[in-house]
Amino acid sequence: MTDLDNTPAVGHDGHSAMAARFRGYLPVVVDVETGGFDWNRHALLEIAAVPIELDAEGRFVPGEVAHAHLDPAPGTSVDPKSLEVTGIKLGHPLRFAVDERTGLDKVFVPVRAAVKRHGCQRAILVGHNAHFDLNFLNAAVARVQHKRNPFHPFSVFDTVTMAGLAYGQTVLARAVHAAGIPWDGREAHSAVYDAERTAELFCAIANAWPSPAAPAAA
Repeated sequence: MTDLDNTPAVGHDGHSAMAARFRGYLPVVVDVETGGFDWNRHALLEIAAVPIELDAEGRFVPGEVAHAHLDPAPGTSVDPKSLEVTGIKLGHPLRFAVDERTGLDKVFVPVRAAVKRHGCQRAILVGHNAHFDLNFLNAAVARVQHKRNPFHPFSVFDTVTMAGLAYGQTVLARAVHAAGIPWDGREAHSAVYDAERTAELFCAIANAWPSPAAPAAA
């Protein structure tokens, strides 16, 4: 298990190291599984979020995953072809699915706690094709009129771009492999599994990239 320091490290400007590194934003990896590709029409069925933390050496590491299985919200639809891809079985008792508002709270509460712990102002969504995840998240927030969404409404960190720059790969499985991270295709299309691997990918790239230099003293 990674040795995490629950006391935020302090950056050169007096802010926490995480807040100083990302302009007051906490990167949080999000992956969703859905009932199709249209966020205005198709249901959000599963969501997982992994806050990025700092270990004792100040390196980025994946934090604890928060996730929820969701019942399709009223007024949304599910394309059966999407279920063939994800393997989701709607109505299965072991899904322990909840309504959309409850599911968002299961994710937002620990994300807000992580934002506060790192002295950040809000979370910024990290994802592989991140705007897909953000659009479904924002649609769900609008449906339930959630007032405490911790995520920036339109800015993201996209690991497609990051992995394309770092490894010349844009497909998640290939980018993860290029980063030396194990990948099990049988587990793919689970929000938890994809979020965890995407978090490892983000950390691998971010840790290899030099932090901005502290400003020179006046």
